[in-house]
Amino acid sequence: MQNKHKKTVAVLFGGCSTEYGVSLKSAASVIDHLDESKYELVQIGITREGTWLRYGGNADGIREDRWQEHPSCIPAFLSPSREVAGIVELAGTEFRVTPVDVVFPVLHGKNGEDGTVQGLLELAGIPYVGCDTLSSAICMDKGIAGQLVKAAGIDTAASITVYAEDDLYTAVKEAEPLGFPLYIKPARSGSSYGITKAYDKLELMEGIRFAFMHDTKVIVEQNITGFEVGCAVLGDAELMIAEIDEIELQGEFFDYDEKYSLISSKIHLPARIPAETADSVMEKAKVIYRVLGCSGLARVDLFIGEDGRIVFNEVNTMPGFTAASRYPNMMRASHISYPELMDRLIRLALHKGAAL
Repeated sequence: MQNKHKKTVAVLFGGCSTEYGVSLKSAASVIDHLDESKYELVQIGITREGTWLRYGGNADGIREDRWQEHPSCIPAFLSPSREVAGIVELAGTEFRVTPVDVVFPVLHGKNGEDGTVQGLLELAGIPYVGCDTLSSAICMDKGIAGQLVKAAGIDTAASITVYAEDDLYTAVKEAEPLGFPLYIKPARSGSSYGITKAYDKLELMEGIRFAFMHDTKVIVEQNITGFEVGCAVLGDAELMIAEIDEIELQGEFFDYDEKYSLISSKIHLPARIPAETADSVMEKAKVIYRVLGCSGLARVDLFIGEDGRIVFNEVNTMPGFTAASRYPNMMRASHISYPELMDRLIRLALHKGAAL
């Protein structure tokens, strides 16, 4: 039986995405840090194949990807009907409804961070943590996000967009004037999946082909000589930006292995930049956050070039949430603990949800 004095929070995890494993680790940390005295927890896992199941086990089962073997798992889904406003689950031969106050969609990448689940929640009229449908979709598409940020007067790396039906040789010819080395990125993927760095035409062609294995739209982007910084942004009308971090690379770029193991790279928190540069970075991050329609939270990533230019990289609308992830670490460096961060995100979601 649900406790009426507690808010019921549904945590979504997993998903049909290459970032399924990252989602499990993030969601397990979120669950570990939700205050059980304040929240009634409902856990909904989505398998790699797209099956939705309600899970009643502990966070370790999620973290270790053995959650779906738990005997508590039963078919469940979010109803798009506002009359239901919650989770529908199949208990034996009967359907049972669990009302939900707020959803925390700890989903990364396609089919979760790209506006798909956000659209479902807006149909259902259920408040949720994070950016809305449009903002999530825009930020997921590196090409569109870059165009909007550039139109707002913020520097972006020169790039071209290549589509699956385009002639590969023509695309290479158009990209060459950008100058090698070049980055090749699937337009709509995260965690650096499908990204390569090309030093010549042959590597560029191979990189484009590889990126098309992850998306039908590919961005070929000029290299920015410098380093990357990140801004953890929290809020809606009033924005709070936590302590800025800095990535010190040893390899070619911050790929998947480096992001989640830091084999050779280092994260400096706070970033090793002058105070006036930090102020400029934060101001630009706020502009980007607002231009792209973000709400609740996002991590805005920028480059600082050797010439001092501050250049837009990308926005993550649902950044990693493991205890070692950059977003919660930046917040912690600004004296916001992980449990307090969860409270703030849920309050923001409930406030925004009043307008759904």
